[in-house]
Amino acid sequence: MDINSFITHIADYLFSTSSGKVILILLVLSLTFSLERILSIAFSRNLKRGSHLLNVDHTQYIILKRFISVIIYVVGIGFAIYLIPALRNLSVSLFAGAGVLAVIIGFASQKAIANLISGLFIAIYKPFRVDDIIKFSDKIGVVEDITLRHTVIRNFENKRYIIPNSVISEEVIENFNIEEQKTCRYVEFGISYDSDIDKAMKIMQEEAINHPEFYDNRTAEEKKQRKQKVTVRVIGFGDSSVNLRAWVWAKDPSAAFRIGTDLNKLIKQRFDREGIEIPFPYRTIVMKETKNKNRANRRNKRLTKKHKSRR
Repeated sequence: MDINSFITHIADYLFSTSSGKVILILLVLSLTFSLERILSIAFSRNLKRGSHLLNVDHTQYIILKRFISVIIYVVGIGFAIYLIPALRNLSVSLFAGAGVLAVIIGFASQKAIANLISGLFIAIYKPFRVDDIIKFSDKIGVVEDITLRHTVIRNFENKRYIIPNSVISEEVIENFNIEEQKTCRYVEFGISYDSDIDKAMKIMQEEAINHPEFYDNRTAEEKKQRKQKVTVRVIGFGDSSVNLRAWVWAKDPSAAFRIGTDLNKLIKQRFDREGIEIPFPYRTIVMKETKNKNRANRRNKRLTKKHKSRR
């Protein structure tokens, strides 16, 4: 028996007999899952490396990987179902009422379709990308993954937010990495009205400039004009304080967070050494026991006066 006859014999067995169709269906399903797994591993291994070499964003390739996986599953499972005669006849009966079926499917899958379309729009227009730090509603974290249905955000406590793409696409997003990563951090202190304002402002400038992660954001023209590296201004007056704010620049959001927390400590320690007072609220406490004694004394005095007047 030559090779062509052997292949023809195997094909007749697979397509003509019940046991052959079962084997064919299992082969199709195995091939489907294996192909999807191989492509997924290949994408994951080469995705970031290839994006780095080509200097392109790898977010859209992640969406492409998910989309190809869905297509492989749909085609493979659809072909396996087609090989089953009973299901093939059932599908024909169902599609006879295609109008009602379309309405049911439309209502049932409208959110899934909205998430899918929103995921594609995120990949095309890139309001945020994988590894970006974003603020969504009251949540802030790093974009860890973007699927066809949802976006995964990992916050700085290592917790994950799973947000449907249709939801995150309708909200205002604050992206800390888009265009450029340098970040301005507000460092604010309130000093007492008796403290030296100029001295306090100078201390804030010096501590900010001396920080190892400080970023000089001045332009070449501003450097020629010898403008201050750190701007400190009086932004308002409180009930017991003069409020100062320093605009401190860092190279990225993470450095800005570190420099802000460090300066809170360093400036407070410097204020203590230099005699700059940070005011705090004063409270007057009236003891109930003393108050009752005063009432009793006043009552006794009134009774004594009445007694004397009667006499």
